Amino acid sequence: MHDDEIELTRDCEAIQIPQGTTVTLPAGTHVNVTQSLGGSYTISTGTGHLYRITDANADAIGREVPAKPAAGAEAAQADEAAVWEQLKTCYDPEIPVNIVDLGLIYDCTVEHGENGKAKVSVKMTLTAPGCGMGPTIAAEARMRIESIPGVEEANVELVWDPPWDQSMISEAGKMKLGLI
Repeated sequence: MHDDEIELTRDCEAIQIPQGTTVTLPAGTHVNVTQSLGGSYTISTGTGHLYRITDANADAIGREVPAKPAAGAEAAQADEAAVWEQLKTCYDPEIPVNIVDLGLIYDCTVEHGENGKAKVSVKMTLTAPGCGMGPTIAAEARMRIESIPGVEEANVELVWDPPWDQSMISEAGKMKLGLI
C-alpha cells in the first residue's frame, strides 16, 4: 500500500524503525503511508526515515481512530485475554502475520496492584536474533498493551530461549504464509 503524500495534521507519537525509539513527529511533516497492518501504519518521511504509528494516532494521517471503551470498563479489560488480543494487532513489518500467530510471544503475565491497575510482563522473541526490527516490534507491543484500559505499565522483554522456529507458527499463520 502506498498513499500519496500526507501532511500530519498534529504532532504525532511514532516509533522509529528499526531503532524502536519513540519520537514525536511535528504537525506539518510530509509523510507517505507505505503499509497498514493491524491498525498500525508504517510511514516514510521525505528524508527517507521510517516510523510506525498506532491506531491511536491515525487521525494525524487522516484515518479513523477506533472508538475507546466505555468508562468503567477498565477492570473487565485489564486481563491476560485482553493482552493477547492486543498483541494480535502487532505485526512484524516484514511479515504479514501478527506476532501471536508467528509464535513470537512466549509468556504473558498480568499482576494487579492495590490501586486496581495492572502491570503486564511479556516475553517475546524474534524470527532471527539479528532481526533489526526487534526494538520496533517490542515498542509497538508495549504501546498496544499500555493502551488497554486499566493497564498502568507494560514491560516487553526480548528473549532468545527457546530459539524460534517455524513449528511455533499457528495454523492460521501457516495458512496466511502458504506453509500449509
